Amino acid sequence: MTEHFGSCLCSTVKFSVHGDFDSFYLCHCRFCQKDTGSAHAANLFSQTAKLYWLSGSEAVTSYSLPGTRHSKSFCKLCGSALPGETDGLLVVPAGSLDSEFHMLPSAHIFMSTRSTWEDELKDAPKFEKLPD
Repeated sequence: MTEHFGSCLCSTVKFSVHGDFDSFYLCHCRFCQKDTGSAHAANLFSQTAKLYWLSGSEAVTSYSLPGTRHSKSFCKLCGSALPGETDGLLVVPAGSLDSEFHMLPSAHIFMSTRSTWEDELKDAPKFEKLPD
């Protein structure tokens, strides 16, 4: 069985996921843009994998947007996105994983609400660190 490990930015919360991911979506919906502060969210999904909190479970909190299926779990100390379960579906923010995973994104979703500046990203300069 596959096992993945992850944590929040301040390392208060640590978790493991036992099992495989079914899909890996880059979501461009307005909700994901708001709760990531970015162009899209990068989330792994599984209907069968199990989430285990290894430490800091008391620092995990969740927010569900009323009238939608959108929810977000995060560390209440540092604000980092963390895994959560909704309607039997495990959602794991890809950036919260510390262990390597070898799955390419399955699809971009909600492209009708993507940020217009995303179309030009391929032409943006690339740097290994913060430019001077």
